[in-house]
Amino acid sequence: MQTAIPFAELSALSNFTFLTGAAHPEEYMQRAAALGLPAVAIADENSVAGIVRAYAAARDIARQVAERQKTEAQDGSIGPPAPHPRSPDWANVPRLIPAARLVLAGGITLTALPQNRLGWASLCRLLTTGRRRATKGKCELHPGDLLERAEGLTLLLHAPGRAGPAWLKEVHSLIDALGAQMFLLMAPGYDGRDASRFARQTRLAQSLGLQTIASALPRMHHGRRRRLADVLTAVRTGTKVDDLGRAALANSEYRLRSDTEMRRLFRGNEDAVDRAGALAASLTFCLGSLRYEYPSEVADGETSTTRLRRLAEEGLKWRYPQGPSPRARRLLEHELDLIVKLKYEPYFLTVRDIVAFARARGILCQGRGSAANSVVCYCLGVTSISPEIGTMVFERFVSEARDEPPDIDVDFEHERREEVIQHIYERYGRHRAGLCATVIHYRGKRAIREVGRAMGLSQDTIGALSSQLWGFFSTGAVERARMLEIGLDPDDPRLKQTLALVQEIDGFPRHLSQHVGGFVITEGRLDELVPVENATMEGRTVISWDKDDIEALGILKVDVLALGMLSCIRKAFDLLAQHHGHHHTLATLPPDDPKVYDMLCRADSVGVFQVESRAQMNFLPRMRPRNFYDLVIEVAIIRPGPIQGDMVHPYIRRRNGEETMTFPSDALGKVLGKTLGVPLFQEQAMQIAIVGAGFTPDQADRLRRALATFKKRGNISEHRTLFLRGMKANGYEDDFAQRCFAQIEGFGSYGFPESHAASFALLVYASAWIKCHHPAIFACSLLNAQPMGFYAPAQIVRDAREHGVIVRPVCINASFWDNSIEPDDTGGLAIRLGFRQIRGIDEESASWLAAARGNGYRAPEDVWRRAGLAASLITRLAEADCFAALGLTRREALWQAKALTAPAPLPLFAGDLDGELLDEPAAHLPAMTPGEDVVEDYVAMRLSLRAHPLSLLRARLTPGTAEPVRMPPKD
Repeated sequence: MQTAIPFAELSALSNFTFLTGAAHPEEYMQRAAALGLPAVAIADENSVAGIVRAYAAARDIARQVAERQKTEAQDGSIGPPAPHPRSPDWANVPRLIPAARLVLAGGITLTALPQNRLGWASLCRLLTTGRRRATKGKCELHPGDLLERAEGLTLLLHAPGRAGPAWLKEVHSLIDALGAQMFLLMAPGYDGRDASRFARQTRLAQSLGLQTIASALPRMHHGRRRRLADVLTAVRTGTKVDDLGRAALANSEYRLRSDTEMRRLFRGNEDAVDRAGALAASLTFCLGSLRYEYPSEVADGETSTTRLRRLAEEGLKWRYPQGPSPRARRLLEHELDLIVKLKYEPYFLTVRDIVAFARARGILCQGRGSAANSVVCYCLGVTSISPEIGTMVFERFVSEARDEPPDIDVDFEHERREEVIQHIYERYGRHRAGLCATVIHYRGKRAIREVGRAMGLSQDTIGALSSQLWGFFSTGAVERARMLEIGLDPDDPRLKQTLALVQEIDGFPRHLSQHVGGFVITEGRLDELVPVENATMEGRTVISWDKDDIEALGILKVDVLALGMLSCIRKAFDLLAQHHGHHHTLATLPPDDPKVYDMLCRADSVGVFQVESRAQMNFLPRMRPRNFYDLVIEVAIIRPGPIQGDMVHPYIRRRNGEETMTFPSDALGKVLGKTLGVPLFQEQAMQIAIVGAGFTPDQADRLRRALATFKKRGNISEHRTLFLRGMKANGYEDDFAQRCFAQIEGFGSYGFPESHAASFALLVYASAWIKCHHPAIFACSLLNAQPMGFYAPAQIVRDAREHGVIVRPVCINASFWDNSIEPDDTGGLAIRLGFRQIRGIDEESASWLAAARGNGYRAPEDVWRRAGLAASLITRLAEADCFAALGLTRREALWQAKALTAPAPLPLFAGDLDGELLDEPAAHLPAMTPGEDVVEDYVAMRLSLRAHPLSLLRARLTPGTAEPVRMPPKD
């Protein structure tokens, strides 16, 4: 008797078929392990977005099995321990089969399974074709596309409910060309009519000349997700669950099934079950076999190694005109040797070339991230942080032991980053470069809003639930008390069911968006590595995977990010060159200026990068920074992670000598010494785990990933047991180990790497130096870089005036689009507000106005005729009191502007434009009160140079003189 081949599921739909699938890819792999399935194919509709997550889950299961077997071998235990009833059987490691469910025009659906690397390339290019011709989130594929891109693919044809003539015609054309690669997929409908359905599908397969393959077509890993599947359908279709009708699942049967269950369902068709297992065994392609090739960056016959060394040596002479120090030379040689050994030369060259393009265009940029704070990057111009600071060790970021790809983020001026992005597309081509995706997940208010709407809750109830978001994910009395407080019945069945579904959908993917700037660049075709699709923004394309996915596969990315403060600093450097003849860069600013640190110690930091918040202002006088590394600490310590980990007060007490700094061991003293025994950086958390708890580099890396920003809470706790056990084994007391882990756990909310803190600290110093020595230029640049930061233009202007800067109003004959710098009456510099401060005025109109100004305008009608501006825009200018320099009050200018209602008359009828304008009887308009002027200033420009609004009420607010404010009578 022939031995049955274990069943493998070849067409599982995950929740990356958005708002349809009701299981995470990881859950499918874990459930497959529990059911004993040898393999599972995750096949989402026209997408492979969730594939890497399933691959990582399978790899994690394999690792845990290996670790458990190693532990059992060391303990001498016999046989595996009895698994928890709801835990996977970790003795079974399921294999992921990458796949996609292709939905073609004409109603044809096939599951495409890559047989090998060539098949994966065909699938990726096929999906790219469909998605590039459609709008974001859509895919438009035709049978002809499949005929062109089917090499290396096995295709499972989904049987329709009824095979019409048009469907059969298209299918026959596919079978004629690809019949040897095709099977007919048999699947139950779970409606009591499966026997007749299987018979019909068998006859169809025979008529088409195809063999059958069995599948459960699961939409969820477990039947308990049925309710959530219906909610997802309701959200997708814009209906309520109660109104779904036939669109709702009739039962919970569309779930992942074991071999035993499938043979029971397919009794009489077991050969289809066997074929599924046999086909799965024949599909050898694995995502781990993808060999990502970074662009070689060979130029003019020069190898990447030779070119990197040449550019580094040239940069060494540029950075050190008097000759490098022995330490800098030693670091350069060491880093170059390590980069060459790990074959990362092309990566560093790519980042260098992108930065060189930006500098050639006058775009200010600054590198940060793991590998940016190195002497190589300093010499290549990627970063302006001198390695002489000596705060980082290169191996922390580019390590032979960890074998991790380097990570360099480059911040560019936010107004000009798009130039850099388009340069990358032009240089490498869209077939070789694309932005990473970002998976938008259900979180908090969105989950409450969409699930509540699907469950039929009223808008008032949904609003009440959203307002008390923090209380929902607790349990028991706390949640019940919160419900009662907002007037809801916690025992209402529909409400309880809704809250349970909100918790269940939390973390589900909602749709794909684009990463803020993470570029993946390849030597060959990117669309043979991963599908590429259109982004919402015109001129951009994105890949299907997010940054965690590409990191799991070892794919390098270059982060091209935007930073508003760089725009501000570049504008300030331009103004310094224009008005003082000083040509500065981030690297050439005078270092460690005592006046700058004195200003920061006074918390005089409005507008200064990273230290402008109220929390930072309160901390600066306590921290009293006196050198660059103090700024590194300042940037990192006022973060949710250190604050929640109770690290701020111990650090200050030790810095002020109020608390003794002791270390339980010399090894931990080396890790925590420079931060006074308090872990402030992610790198320190990893070192504590390695040195104190005996973590391997791989385990520490998993801890680092759990510390990453924006991860779902709870990931850190998974490492607690291993950490505490390791600390105890190394002789540390339980209380100390608990405190250490509590501090590390604080990073779960937000931990800051030291390398990022150092890069940001340079911008803190640069912006503070400009503010300290050139307050007018700093305020002008900050206004021209808006919107950004904590403060509105009114607060920036007020702070500048408090520093003695003269700020002049917007003037029709003196202002430009940007705020500008003018000489003041004392030999200093004053700020002239620009047209950009006026609501409703666009840059193009302001440019026309300035270009047509000549020797100046004489009246609103003159602006109308010569600049050709619309009357509505001239009204906006009048409302902002731009005509005051012409001797017109705001109301007089408005009166004249309101008369400009018809098209401007032709010169023949208008008379001489330089002659007298037509006279009309003077209108006697009442003068505006100071309060009315201030109000109108804020309405037009969101600021006023006349007075602070509260100054007009000061007399009423003074104790003993207050009078009741009388409200106007109601109409």
